[in-house]
Amino acid sequence: MKQSDSMIHLLPTGFLSIDGADLEYKWLAPQVADAPTIVMLHEGLGSVGLWGDFPEKLQQATGAGIFAYSRAGYGRSSAVALPRPLDYMQREALEVLPKVLDAVPFKRGLLLGHSDGASIAAIYAGSHQDHRLQGIALIAPHFIVEDISVKSIAAIKTTYETTDLRTKLARWHKDVDNAFYGWNGAWLDPKFRDWDISDFLAYIRVPVMVLQGVDDQYGTLRQAEIAQEECYCPVDLKIIAGAAHSPHREAAGPTLEAIAQFAKAALRDDPGLQAA
Repeated sequence: MKQSDSMIHLLPTGFLSIDGADLEYKWLAPQVADAPTIVMLHEGLGSVGLWGDFPEKLQQATGAGIFAYSRAGYGRSSAVALPRPLDYMQREALEVLPKVLDAVPFKRGLLLGHSDGASIAAIYAGSHQDHRLQGIALIAPHFIVEDISVKSIAAIKTTYETTDLRTKLARWHKDVDNAFYGWNGAWLDPKFRDWDISDFLAYIRVPVMVLQGVDDQYGTLRQAEIAQEECYCPVDLKIIAGAAHSPHREAAGPTLEAIAQFAKAALRDDPGLQAA
């Protein structure tokens, strides 16, 4: 689908066909014609639905168009073959995301990623000199694998298999085992301890915001420090009190305000962006 066609025909919800997979999406049109777009990339157990009402709140706060989609293996999107390759985030950023951005109303704007989605956003920004991209906001990103990450991911596997967590997640994923074990299995593979995407950071040429919950059970502030050490571009760090790994759910107000202010700064010359 060409960019011009997508601008006319993209429905509020539906599916994109990318590399043989059907990817569910949600599109919130901008409040002003030709405003920028914020593309939302979900976490390792996320989906369009698991963003809750945060896309709507972000659209109201910024006036931007909001595009969120479920990667293959998540939500109502097509399933993937398991086990996932250990470089699945690199593949998503290098092979899939570019085609998604070309197929949707993304003339200019931001990437907003959470956890795995934040890592994917950073890889994309560090591997593509995309003139449309004017900033990336990263909620609880991972650039390396920490002990706390592996410990928490092992613990949630036990929870998934012994409690009602599977039933709860099934509300958001049509093939919940595909979603859970695709993510969990990769992170718990001993070889994944060597996963490291920090080299991409030096090649990012747009402003970066990192948002980290004070009580994040999946990562420490070391992740933010790596961004500050490796990036040559500006890195704005926001520590979110009262939040763990999902600040947009656990402390939605401060998180929304921080992202809206970042968007306003990154797109400060854009007349289509609402003052935040």
